[in-house]
Amino acid sequence: MFQKGLKDVVAVNTKIASVDGEKGELRYRGVLVGDLVSSYSFEEIAYFMWRGHFSVEMEQRLMNEKLLVGRELPQHITAIIDAFPHEVSLMDAMRTAISAYAHANFNEETVEDQAIILTAALPVIIARHYRNQQGKPIVEANSTLSHTANYLWMLTGVPPNEVQIEALETYLKLTMEHGLNASTFAARVTISTESDITSAVTSAIGTMKGPLHGGAPSAVIELLEEIKTPENIRSVIEKKMKDGERIMGFGHRIYKTEDPRSILLRDKCVSMSGKDNWLDLATEAEKEIIALLETYKPGRKLYTNVEYYAAAIMRSINMPPELFTPTFSAARVVGWTAHAMEQLSDNTIFRPQSVYVGENRLIENSQQ
Repeated sequence: MFQKGLKDVVAVNTKIASVDGEKGELRYRGVLVGDLVSSYSFEEIAYFMWRGHFSVEMEQRLMNEKLLVGRELPQHITAIIDAFPHEVSLMDAMRTAISAYAHANFNEETVEDQAIILTAALPVIIARHYRNQQGKPIVEANSTLSHTANYLWMLTGVPPNEVQIEALETYLKLTMEHGLNASTFAARVTISTESDITSAVTSAIGTMKGPLHGGAPSAVIELLEEIKTPENIRSVIEKKMKDGERIMGFGHRIYKTEDPRSILLRDKCVSMSGKDNWLDLATEAEKEIIALLETYKPGRKLYTNVEYYAAAIMRSINMPPELFTPTFSAARVVGWTAHAMEQLSDNTIFRPQSVYVGENRLIENSQQ
Protein backbone atom coordinates (compact mmCIF):
# COMPACT_ATOMS: atom_id res chain seq x y z
CA MET A 1 0.00 0.00 0.00
CA PHE A 2 1.36 3.40 -0.99
CA GLN A 3 1.78 5.98 1.78
CA LYS A 4 3.09 9.36 0.72
CA GLY A 5 6.21 10.16 2.71
CA LEU A 6 6.01 6.62 4.22
CA LYS A 7 3.70 8.06 6.87
CA ASP A 8 2.94 5.47 9.58
CA VAL A 9 4.84 2.76 7.66
CA VAL A 10 6.92 0.60 10.00
CA ALA A 11 10.42 0.27 8.53
CA VAL A 12 12.50 -1.15 11.40
CA ASN A 13 12.33 -2.97 14.69
CA THR A 14 14.47 -1.17 17.22
CA LYS A 15 15.53 -1.40 20.86
CA ILE A 16 16.93 2.14 20.94
CA ALA A 17 13.93 4.38 21.52
CA SER A 18 10.14 4.55 21.50
CA VAL A 19 7.86 7.54 21.00
CA ASP A 20 4.25 7.26 22.17
CA GLY A 21 2.35 10.27 20.90
CA GLU A 22 -0.91 9.34 22.62
CA LYS A 23 0.61 8.94 26.09
CA GLY A 24 3.21 11.64 25.59
CA GLU A 25 6.09 9.28 26.38
CA LEU A 26 9.64 9.17 25.09
CA ARG A 27 11.82 6.27 26.21
CA TYR A 28 15.48 5.59 25.56
CA ARG A 29 15.99 1.82 25.52
CA GLY A 30 12.79 1.35 27.52
CA VAL A 31 13.58 3.95 30.20
CA LEU A 32 11.50 7.12 30.45
CA VAL A 33 13.67 9.99 29.28
CA GLY A 34 12.82 12.01 32.37
CA ASP A 35 14.34 9.37 34.63
CA LEU A 36 17.53 9.44 32.58
CA VAL A 37 17.82 13.21 32.39
CA SER A 38 17.44 13.65 36.13
CA SER A 39 19.98 10.99 37.09
CA TYR A 40 22.68 10.75 34.43
CA SER A 41 25.12 12.96 32.52
CA PHE A 42 25.25 13.36 28.74
CA GLU A 43 28.27 11.04 28.63
CA GLU A 44 26.53 8.37 30.73
CA ILE A 45 23.35 8.43 28.60
CA ALA A 46 25.42 8.25 25.42
CA TYR A 47 27.13 5.10 26.76
CA PHE A 48 23.71 3.66 27.58
CA MET A 49 22.43 4.39 24.07
CA TRP A 50 25.43 2.75 22.40
CA ARG A 51 25.83 -0.26 24.70
CA GLY A 52 22.29 -0.87 25.95
CA HIS A 53 23.34 -0.91 29.60
CA PHE A 54 24.87 1.50 32.08
CA SER A 55 28.60 1.46 32.53
CA VAL A 56 30.68 0.46 35.47
CA GLU A 57 33.06 3.17 36.61
CA MET A 58 36.06 1.85 34.67
CA GLU A 59 34.14 1.52 31.40
CA GLN A 60 32.75 5.04 31.73
CA ARG A 61 36.21 6.41 32.44
CA LEU A 62 37.59 4.72 29.33
CA MET A 63 34.80 6.12 27.19
CA ASN A 64 35.32 9.61 28.63
CA GLU A 65 39.01 9.33 27.76
CA LYS A 66 38.07 8.43 24.19
CA LEU A 67 35.76 11.45 24.05
CA LEU A 68 38.68 13.66 25.12
CA VAL A 69 40.85 12.18 22.36
CA GLY A 70 38.03 12.80 19.86
CA ARG A 71 38.09 16.52 20.67
CA GLU A 72 41.53 16.72 19.06
CA LEU A 73 40.69 17.13 15.38
CA PRO A 74 43.07 15.55 12.87
CA GLN A 75 45.24 18.09 11.09
CA HIS A 76 43.56 17.58 7.73
CA ILE A 77 40.13 18.25 9.32
CA THR A 78 41.25 21.57 10.84
CA ALA A 79 42.79 22.53 7.50
CA ILE A 80 39.49 21.84 5.74
CA ILE A 81 37.50 23.88 8.28
CA ASP A 82 39.92 26.80 8.18
CA ALA A 83 39.73 26.84 4.37
CA PHE A 84 35.96 27.39 4.33
CA PRO A 85 34.77 30.85 3.28
CA HIS A 86 32.93 32.49 6.16
CA GLU A 87 29.65 32.40 4.25
CA VAL A 88 29.64 28.58 4.29
CA SER A 89 26.87 27.61 6.70
CA LEU A 90 27.63 25.71 9.88
CA MET A 91 25.61 22.72 8.69
CA ASP A 92 27.52 22.59 5.40
CA ALA A 93 30.82 22.89 7.27
CA MET A 94 29.82 20.06 9.62
CA ARG A 95 28.78 17.78 6.78
CA THR A 96 32.00 18.32 4.82
CA ALA A 97 34.32 18.04 7.82
CA ILE A 98 32.66 14.86 9.11
CA SER A 99 32.82 13.25 5.65
CA ALA A 100 36.60 13.75 5.72
CA TYR A 101 36.90 11.35 8.69
CA ALA A 102 36.77 8.40 6.30
CA HIS A 103 40.54 7.87 6.29
CA ALA A 104 42.78 4.90 7.06
CA ASN A 105 43.53 5.52 10.74
CA PHE A 106 39.90 6.30 11.57
CA ASN A 107 38.60 3.24 9.73
CA GLU A 108 40.88 1.02 11.83
CA GLU A 109 38.84 1.94 14.92
CA THR A 110 35.88 -0.16 16.02
CA VAL A 111 32.46 1.09 14.95
CA GLU A 112 31.68 2.08 18.55
CA ASP A 113 34.94 3.99 18.86
CA GLN A 114 34.13 5.75 15.59
CA ALA A 115 30.77 6.77 17.08
CA ILE A 116 32.53 8.17 20.15
CA ILE A 117 35.05 10.10 18.05
CA LEU A 118 32.39 11.65 15.80
CA THR A 119 30.27 12.61 18.84
CA ALA A 120 33.28 14.32 20.42
CA ALA A 121 34.33 15.99 17.17
CA LEU A 122 31.03 17.59 16.13
CA PRO A 123 30.96 20.32 18.83
CA VAL A 124 34.62 21.12 18.10
CA ILE A 125 33.91 21.41 14.36
CA ILE A 126 30.93 23.67 15.04
CA ALA A 127 32.87 25.89 17.42
CA ARG A 128 35.88 26.19 15.14
CA HIS A 129 33.91 27.25 12.06
CA TYR A 130 31.69 29.55 14.13
CA ARG A 131 34.74 31.32 15.62
CA ASN A 132 36.21 31.64 12.12
CA GLN A 133 32.96 33.16 10.88
CA GLN A 134 33.05 35.69 13.71
CA GLY A 135 36.67 36.57 12.98
CA LYS A 136 37.66 35.46 16.47
CA PRO A 137 40.65 33.36 17.52
CA ILE A 138 40.14 29.61 17.89
CA VAL A 139 39.53 28.40 21.45
CA GLU A 140 41.21 25.08 22.09
CA ALA A 141 39.41 22.26 23.90
CA ASN A 142 39.69 22.10 27.68
CA SER A 143 40.24 18.54 28.90
CA THR A 144 39.05 19.40 32.43
CA LEU A 145 35.54 20.29 31.22
CA SER A 146 32.60 18.00 30.50
CA HIS A 147 31.30 17.45 26.97
CA THR A 148 28.66 20.18 27.37
CA ALA A 149 30.81 22.67 29.26
CA ASN A 150 33.64 22.31 26.76
CA TYR A 151 31.24 23.08 23.88
CA LEU A 152 30.19 26.34 25.53
CA TRP A 153 33.82 27.16 26.33
CA MET A 154 34.96 26.63 22.73
CA LEU A 155 32.10 28.72 21.34
CA THR A 156 32.66 31.73 23.60
CA GLY A 157 36.13 31.54 25.14
CA VAL A 158 34.45 32.33 28.46
CA PRO A 159 34.16 29.73 31.24
CA PRO A 160 30.44 28.81 31.36
CA ASN A 161 28.56 29.08 34.64
CA GLU A 162 26.62 26.20 36.19
CA VAL A 163 23.23 27.58 35.11
CA GLN A 164 24.33 27.66 31.46
CA ILE A 165 25.85 24.18 31.60
CA GLU A 166 22.82 22.67 33.31
CA ALA A 167 20.37 24.27 30.88
CA LEU A 168 22.24 23.20 27.74
CA GLU A 169 23.01 19.72 29.04
CA THR A 170 19.31 19.11 29.71
CA TYR A 171 18.56 20.11 26.13
CA LEU A 172 21.30 17.90 24.69
CA LYS A 173 20.17 14.86 26.68
CA LEU A 174 16.56 15.33 25.58
CA THR A 175 17.36 15.65 21.88
CA MET A 176 19.94 12.90 21.34
CA GLU A 177 17.26 10.49 20.10
CA HIS A 178 13.65 10.55 18.90
CA GLY A 179 12.77 7.39 17.02
CA LEU A 180 12.88 6.94 13.25
CA ASN A 181 12.90 10.62 12.30
CA ALA A 182 14.08 11.72 8.85
CA SER A 183 17.78 12.08 9.65
CA THR A 184 17.92 8.81 11.59
CA PHE A 185 16.21 7.02 8.72
CA ALA A 186 18.76 8.52 6.32
CA ALA A 187 21.58 7.20 8.51
CA ARG A 188 20.07 3.71 8.59
CA VAL A 189 19.47 3.64 4.82
CA THR A 190 23.08 4.61 4.19
CA ILE A 191 24.59 2.12 6.63
CA SER A 192 22.29 -0.63 5.29
CA THR A 193 24.33 -0.63 2.07
CA GLU A 194 27.28 -1.73 4.25
CA SER A 195 28.77 1.73 3.91
CA ASP A 196 30.69 3.21 6.85
CA ILE A 197 29.45 5.09 9.89
CA THR A 198 31.04 8.31 8.62
CA SER A 199 28.84 8.17 5.52
CA ALA A 200 25.80 7.44 7.68
CA VAL A 201 26.39 10.51 9.86
CA THR A 202 27.13 12.63 6.79
CA SER A 203 23.78 11.57 5.30
CA ALA A 204 22.03 12.38 8.56
CA ILE A 205 23.56 15.87 8.76
CA GLY A 206 22.49 16.58 5.19
CA THR A 207 18.95 15.54 6.13
CA MET A 208 18.96 17.57 9.34
CA LYS A 209 19.89 20.66 7.32
CA GLY A 210 16.46 20.69 5.67
CA PRO A 211 14.06 23.22 7.25
CA LEU A 212 11.25 20.64 7.45
CA HIS A 213 13.33 18.56 9.88
CA GLY A 214 16.03 20.47 11.72
CA GLY A 215 14.72 24.00 11.26
CA ALA A 216 15.87 26.21 14.10
CA PRO A 217 13.22 27.44 16.56
CA SER A 218 14.16 31.03 15.82
CA ALA A 219 10.50 31.92 15.28
CA VAL A 220 9.88 31.24 18.98
CA ILE A 221 12.62 33.69 19.91
CA GLU A 222 11.07 36.26 17.60
CA LEU A 223 7.73 35.75 19.37
CA LEU A 224 9.22 36.18 22.84
CA GLU A 225 11.25 39.20 21.74
CA GLU A 226 8.06 40.75 20.42
CA ILE A 227 6.34 40.15 23.77
CA LYS A 228 9.31 41.62 25.71
CA THR A 229 7.55 41.77 29.12
CA PRO A 230 4.81 39.74 30.86
CA GLU A 231 2.44 42.70 30.57
CA ASN A 232 2.44 42.37 26.77
CA ILE A 233 1.67 38.65 26.54
CA ARG A 234 -2.11 38.85 26.17
CA SER A 235 -2.19 41.74 23.71
CA VAL A 236 0.47 40.27 21.42
CA ILE A 237 -1.04 36.78 21.36
CA GLU A 238 -4.63 37.95 20.95
CA LYS A 239 -3.64 40.09 17.96
CA LYS A 240 -1.85 37.17 16.31
CA MET A 241 -4.85 34.90 16.83
CA LYS A 242 -7.27 37.47 15.44
CA ASP A 243 -4.99 37.91 12.42
CA GLY A 244 -4.91 34.15 11.87
CA GLU A 245 -1.19 33.82 12.61
CA ARG A 246 0.28 30.59 13.91
CA ILE A 247 1.61 30.72 17.48
CA MET A 248 5.10 29.28 17.16
CA GLY A 249 6.23 26.64 19.65
CA PHE A 250 2.82 25.05 20.13
CA GLY A 251 1.50 21.82 18.60
CA HIS A 252 3.38 18.71 17.44
CA ARG A 253 2.90 16.24 14.58
CA ILE A 254 3.37 13.16 16.79
CA TYR A 255 2.40 14.10 20.34
CA LYS A 256 -1.34 14.40 20.98
CA THR A 257 -0.69 15.51 24.53
CA GLU A 258 2.22 17.42 26.08
CA ASP A 259 5.62 16.73 24.56
CA PRO A 260 7.59 15.06 27.40
CA ARG A 261 10.74 16.88 26.34
CA SER A 262 8.94 20.20 26.66
CA ILE A 263 7.76 19.29 30.16
CA LEU A 264 11.29 18.48 31.27
CA LEU A 265 12.75 21.62 29.71
CA ARG A 266 10.00 23.65 31.36
CA ASP A 267 10.79 22.08 34.72
CA LYS A 268 14.43 23.02 34.21
CA CYS A 269 13.45 26.60 33.40
CA VAL A 270 11.18 26.80 36.44
CA SER A 271 13.95 25.43 38.66
CA MET A 272 16.10 28.34 37.50
CA SER A 273 13.39 30.92 38.19
CA GLY A 274 14.83 34.27 39.17
CA LYS A 275 18.23 33.43 37.68
CA ASP A 276 17.40 34.49 34.12
CA ASN A 277 14.82 37.04 32.98
CA TRP A 278 14.39 35.36 29.60
CA LEU A 279 13.47 31.99 31.13
CA ASP A 280 11.07 33.74 33.52
CA LEU A 281 9.33 35.39 30.55
CA ALA A 282 9.08 32.08 28.68
CA THR A 283 7.44 30.23 31.58
CA GLU A 284 5.00 33.08 32.24
CA ALA A 285 4.14 33.41 28.54
CA GLU A 286 3.44 29.70 28.18
CA LYS A 287 0.72 29.77 30.86
CA GLU A 288 -1.00 32.73 29.24
CA ILE A 289 -0.71 31.36 25.69
CA ILE A 290 -2.14 27.94 26.66
CA ALA A 291 -5.12 29.67 28.29
CA LEU A 292 -5.69 31.83 25.21
CA LEU A 293 -5.39 28.85 22.86
CA GLU A 294 -8.07 27.03 24.84
CA THR A 295 -10.32 30.07 24.49
CA TYR A 296 -9.71 30.83 20.82
CA LYS A 297 -9.20 27.26 19.57
CA PRO A 298 -11.23 24.99 21.86
CA GLY A 299 -10.72 21.27 21.43
CA ARG A 300 -7.51 21.64 19.40
CA LYS A 301 -5.27 20.46 22.28
CA LEU A 302 -2.30 22.61 21.28
CA TYR A 303 0.45 22.03 23.80
CA THR A 304 3.94 23.45 24.07
CA ASN A 305 6.43 21.56 21.91
CA VAL A 306 10.15 21.07 22.48
CA GLU A 307 11.06 24.02 20.24
CA TYR A 308 9.43 26.50 22.61
CA TYR A 309 11.61 25.84 25.63
CA ALA A 310 14.60 24.90 23.49
CA ALA A 311 14.46 28.42 22.07
CA ALA A 312 14.12 29.88 25.55
CA ILE A 313 17.12 27.94 26.85
CA MET A 314 19.26 28.74 23.81
CA ARG A 315 18.44 32.42 24.15
CA SER A 316 19.18 32.38 27.89
CA ILE A 317 22.73 31.18 27.23
CA ASN A 318 23.15 33.76 24.45
CA MET A 319 23.35 31.17 21.69
CA PRO A 320 22.50 32.77 18.32
CA PRO A 321 19.88 31.13 16.05
CA GLU A 322 22.46 29.96 13.50
CA LEU A 323 23.81 27.59 16.18
CA PHE A 324 20.48 25.96 17.03
CA THR A 325 20.35 23.24 14.36
CA PRO A 326 24.09 22.47 14.59
CA THR A 327 23.72 22.10 18.37
CA PHE A 328 20.68 19.88 17.86
CA SER A 329 22.83 17.75 15.53
CA ALA A 330 25.65 17.59 18.08
CA ALA A 331 23.19 15.85 20.42
CA ARG A 332 21.39 13.71 17.82
CA VAL A 333 24.66 12.19 16.56
CA VAL A 334 24.39 9.82 19.53
CA GLY A 335 21.09 8.53 18.21
CA TRP A 336 22.30 8.38 14.61
CA THR A 337 25.33 6.28 15.52
CA ALA A 338 23.34 4.02 17.87
CA HIS A 339 20.89 3.31 15.05
CA ALA A 340 23.74 2.72 12.60
CA MET A 341 25.26 0.12 14.92
CA GLU A 342 21.88 -1.54 15.44
CA GLN A 343 21.30 -1.68 11.68
CA LEU A 344 24.69 -3.33 11.13
CA SER A 345 23.94 -5.95 13.80
CA ASP A 346 21.08 -7.44 11.73
CA ASN A 347 21.30 -5.80 8.36
CA THR A 348 19.06 -5.89 5.32
CA ILE A 349 19.49 -3.20 2.70
CA PHE A 350 16.55 -0.81 2.41
CA ARG A 351 15.03 -1.27 -1.03
CA PRO A 352 11.41 -0.09 -1.16
CA GLN A 353 9.39 -0.20 -4.36
CA SER A 354 8.02 2.69 -6.38
CA VAL A 355 4.84 2.87 -8.43
CA TYR A 356 5.13 4.38 -11.89
CA VAL A 357 2.27 6.83 -12.47
CA GLY A 358 3.33 8.32 -15.81
CA GLU A 359 1.99 7.43 -19.24
CA ASN A 360 3.31 4.63 -21.45
CA ARG A 361 4.36 6.21 -24.77
CA LEU A 362 5.74 5.22 -28.10
CA ILE A 363 8.52 7.12 -29.82
CA GLU A 364 7.69 7.70 -33.48
CA ASN A 365 10.55 7.03 -35.86
CA SER A 366 10.79 10.15 -38.02
CA GLN A 367 13.77 8.89 -40.01
CA GLN A 368 12.96 7.85 -43.56
